[in-house]
Amino acid sequence: MIAAPAPDVLEAIIADLSELISSKKCGSILIRLSWHDAGVYSKKLGGGCPNACMQFTDAGEGTFGANAGLPTVAVGLLKDIAHKWCPAHLSAADLWALAANVAIKVMGGPHVPTRFGRVDAKSSAASVSSQVGRLPDGDKGVDHLREIFHAKGFTDRQIVALSGAHTVGGCKADRSGFEGHWTENPHVFDNGYFREMLAKKYEPMTVAATGNPQHKHWWSRTVMLVSDLALLEEPAFRIWVEKYAEDQALFFEDFAAAWHKMQELGYANLKDPFGGSLCNTLVKPDAVCAVM
Repeated sequence: MIAAPAPDVLEAIIADLSELISSKKCGSILIRLSWHDAGVYSKKLGGGCPNACMQFTDAGEGTFGANAGLPTVAVGLLKDIAHKWCPAHLSAADLWALAANVAIKVMGGPHVPTRFGRVDAKSSAASVSSQVGRLPDGDKGVDHLREIFHAKGFTDRQIVALSGAHTVGGCKADRSGFEGHWTENPHVFDNGYFREMLAKKYEPMTVAATGNPQHKHWWSRTVMLVSDLALLEEPAFRIWVEKYAEDQALFFEDFAAAWHKMQELGYANLKDPFGGSLCNTLVKPDAVCAVM
């Protein structure tokens, strides 16, 4: 297994990803792909890690409702690049992580370093058993967010920072059960999610196609989910919403750190592109996922 692509190869892969993201405006779904690949990790439930298991659609993570659209649309967008570079230079799971980080940067967000050595699942049998308790539901509040993210090792501050990824992209009823963009500039990675959340008044509504509750700002047509507005209800969350709305640099710094941690959940010794072994001490690795 190649632990990390050579620097010149990495530069070429990044160029291919940048071209794809710029031409297809697909950065947000690539971010979602990496998040859902890594986000199944849970200390409480055990197991889960970024391993590209969603590429298998016969069972497991590739069939989870929360992952709707990812095995087809997102993986499909990366198909040519994956065929060109994987597995000779990096695993599919590494490519998914790198693609998200390139997307964040291309859309104006912070640089997030990518380390390599994730191991691809061989089949859907490597999947976690369920999305329940691992991936958050958009129609639930503070207690649910804490249950999901504390089990991954995240603090309240980091929960808010990670929620800021909603500054790009949006929801589609046939994938998530919700509908609409969070911000007026869904292809720009900035702190608009927090600024708009504080500045706008959102009215409750029901998604016609699914019956799910959400909220809409009727003039701009932007939306917030129950889980988004929950950040304003809890003082320990709201303080960071307000800070990030005022200070984009602080948001970028906190987001980059929390996102980097998310992408390495379950791994202990991923490597930088120059061959250095850098131990991730943020989480205790699962034996099935740790690179030996």
